[in-house]
Amino acid sequence: MRISVSSDMDEPVARALVSQLRGRGHDVLTYGALRPGTDPQWAVCSAAAARDVAAGTSEQAVVCCWTGTGASIAANKVPGVRAALCTDAYTADGARRWNDANVLALSLRLTSEPLLKEILDAWFTAEASPEAEDRRNVAHIASLDTGRADTP
Repeated sequence: MRISVSSDMDEPVARALVSQLRGRGHDVLTYGALRPGTDPQWAVCSAAAARDVAAGTSEQAVVCCWTGTGASIAANKVPGVRAALCTDAYTADGARRWNDANVLALSLRLTSEPLLKEILDAWFTAEASPEAEDRRNVAHIASLDTGRADTP
């Protein structure tokens, strides 16, 4: 699977992320501080990785910044992206399962290498729920991207 990865800082956990993804057999495309010559600002590099997912260039992305919050906000501004800030494996599992998240956002400050492995294990093991309610929620999110969502 091709995965776009962005980070606004060249931190050990960001390098470990790229290494672990490649070790799992993924083709990794990097942005920001992980790729010299690209803009390392979290808003810019996170959006670039998210655009790869929206365009189908990458199947998923992982975006990182110090807290993970800015990276997730920037990624979620790209139509078609469902980015989830995950600080533990349970949240990563739920994000994939119930929200069909296609972008994982991580905090460089909070994520240790052992925790990173747990989060990635959960992220790649979980599958989108086939339950009608979950599918309706994901479809509603997609309609928000186009401005056609029903409002109560």
